[in-house]
Amino acid sequence: MKTTRAVALGVSLLAGTSALVAPSLAMAEMVFNRGNGTEPGSLDPQISEDVNSSTILRDVFEGLTAEFTDGSLIPGQAESWTVSPDGLIYTFKIRSDAVWSNGDPVTAQDFVYSWQRGVNPTTGSEYSFLLYPLQNAQAIANGEEKDLSKLGVKALDDKTLEVQLEGPAPYFLGMLTHSVAYPVHKATVEAHGEAWTRPENMVSNGAFNLIEWTPQSRIVAVKSDSYWNKDSVKLDKVVYYPTESTTTELKRYRAGELDWTYEVPNDQISWIKENMGDEFHVSNYLGTYYYGFNLTKPPFNDPKLRKAFSLAIDRDILTSKIVTAGEVPAYAFVVPGVTAYDAVYADFKDQTQADRDAEALKLYEEAGYSKDKPLEIELRYNTNDNHKKIAIAISSMWKKVFGAKVNLVNEEFKVFLETRKQKEVTQAFRAGWIGDYNDPNTFLELWLSDSGLNDTGFNNPEFDSLLKQASLEQDAPKRKELLMKAEGIFLESNAVAPIYHYVTKRMVKPYVKGWQSNVMDHIRSQYITVEK
Repeated sequence: MKTTRAVALGVSLLAGTSALVAPSLAMAEMVFNRGNGTEPGSLDPQISEDVNSSTILRDVFEGLTAEFTDGSLIPGQAESWTVSPDGLIYTFKIRSDAVWSNGDPVTAQDFVYSWQRGVNPTTGSEYSFLLYPLQNAQAIANGEEKDLSKLGVKALDDKTLEVQLEGPAPYFLGMLTHSVAYPVHKATVEAHGEAWTRPENMVSNGAFNLIEWTPQSRIVAVKSDSYWNKDSVKLDKVVYYPTESTTTELKRYRAGELDWTYEVPNDQISWIKENMGDEFHVSNYLGTYYYGFNLTKPPFNDPKLRKAFSLAIDRDILTSKIVTAGEVPAYAFVVPGVTAYDAVYADFKDQTQADRDAEALKLYEEAGYSKDKPLEIELRYNTNDNHKKIAIAISSMWKKVFGAKVNLVNEEFKVFLETRKQKEVTQAFRAGWIGDYNDPNTFLELWLSDSGLNDTGFNNPEFDSLLKQASLEQDAPKRKELLMKAEGIFLESNAVAPIYHYVTKRMVKPYVKGWQSNVMDHIRSQYITVEK
């Protein structure tokens, strides 16, 4: 619901003269109604692990670095920084006017506390691996080092933060825009425990302050009066609407309830292009849509079976008939075109689909199955119209090639994530990975054996070793070679079946201004205006 704030300009009654009344003018709030996909999993920066949460967190928190509308890095809570010649020591100067929403100053110690919290095993962060570039981070996260003070970060004074890395990490400044590296307010976290993220408790440091969270309905944030760059923020309020059904989201957009959609239903793209083309926006996105296999249990602990099921997915049909906004068939996990990297592809990329299907059937039979003795599996996905259509199409492909029996299971997003993490009942499952920064490492580190988001159970010591070597390698060509070799090992395992590389596709009202497409799809509300 939109509200207004009235500004009385005054009433003057003069004795002996006619009354002069200045009319009251109502200044409407500038409100951005933003479709945001599924219900956020968590608004705790160190706990959050989904894109929908990240959109909100980028508005209500800010890290040392931030991003401009085009996705380029700019100073955030740090006004400046220096880097040692060997690339191992970063020294950040935090803004003197960086303060929390309760008026407390943001200090270097806030970052020390928050990053220690991020790698502390008791926190349960699934994103602790993003902080592994810091000295001793991995040892602490794995429980090998108990002393949190050994983490490579310290406060030199209230506004100076020194960071010591294990090895040169060219993506480090970009990684700091991820929520796991945001500061949290220690006193608030310790006073309220898990309830600290409730609107009535939260203390944040971003452009907006959280004031409402009604599950499955809406989340509301208002402009912060304490944000250091508040004068550049034109919106008064952002309302985020979680909507799992893309069809419902489009209906709400057409009814004027939303100014912006998270995505659009794939089966209505042709109609949208024809009837609302000026409001439909598509852009490249640093992400890969894939199916994962549970390697820890039968039947997909068999590498032949994994490859068979990957081969039998006709990616060209999917991207031409099911998802039709410019998505590209995927034969790599790292998105081709990532900075300073040469694409590595699955060995069947250049085969015809007929040849892939023939090889798939052969491997299926070698694994002990046939059309007379079919494999029955569950294919799991989170509730979403587009995911359902893709699952139906792929299950039909598997039935056609193998005669396999595929039972589709859909779950609400939070339940789905937890089910995948447990690796108890999952067999094949839908997944997607969006790069957290523009570097191949953001795609590969997901598959480290100790990664909290490695839901396949892939565990390869040589892969782990190659990523470790790459993290210490100062020579760029050698680092690239190590990462490419690691991706080759991962693709050969067929732990996942890459399906397509994402594009973003959404509806935006013509009066929404100030935003710009970027490959990370990080669209911060602080740059947006609503000019009705």
